[in-house]
Amino acid sequence: MQEHHLSVTRTARYFTLGDPSGGVAEVWFVCHGYGQLAGRFLRHFEPLADGTRLLVAPEALSRFYLEDMTVPASERKVGATWMTREDRLSEIDDYVRYLDALHAEVFARVERASVTLHLFGYSQGTATACRWAARGAARVDRLILWAGEVPPDLDLAGAAERFRRLRLLFVLGRKDEYITPKIVAREEERLRSHGIPFEVKWFEGGHEIDAELLKELGQ
Repeated sequence: MQEHHLSVTRTARYFTLGDPSGGVAEVWFVCHGYGQLAGRFLRHFEPLADGTRLLVAPEALSRFYLEDMTVPASERKVGATWMTREDRLSEIDDYVRYLDALHAEVFARVERASVTLHLFGYSQGTATACRWAARGAARVDRLILWAGEVPPDLDLAGAAERFRRLRLLFVLGRKDEYITPKIVAREEERLRSHGIPFEVKWFEGGHEIDAELLKELGQ
């Protein structure tokens, strides 16, 4: 048996908040977490849609049912994932190309020189955001990693120059059961060893988006 790969064209879905023709000052790309959908995820960012921002929520390419076969298909909730361990390198390549294409589409309607690009990743979406910032065509001005980390397999030596040019911010909940103090300490040591500056903001919560702190980031 031999494994093969074939590149195909497929339809990706994304959602936006804001008017690209309205002279926006900021464009935000917001990458959802595992098992979420972009439209629902974008609702968290509605308070930031004040006319000065265009918010863009790409949806991961692989959707699946979140509930088992005991629930009728018409009633099962649906989520999406950026990748799994199966053929993961191909999935990463696919979503980097997808986000590059979306970036080109968005900035065909927005004058790039006049706006800043903010890239926000939540949970699983932090790995997606990091890989796109490191490998994609976009010039990211600020990278916000909420409830997540830089993926351990990302070549920071190769990406360090790009990461030094942007503002890197981690937003972490003190009660997050996934991003533990041990993980945070390891992450900080790794970034410092590559000379990558970063900031960390903490909030009194878990693996979730804190609405008030998100508003603060928008200010």
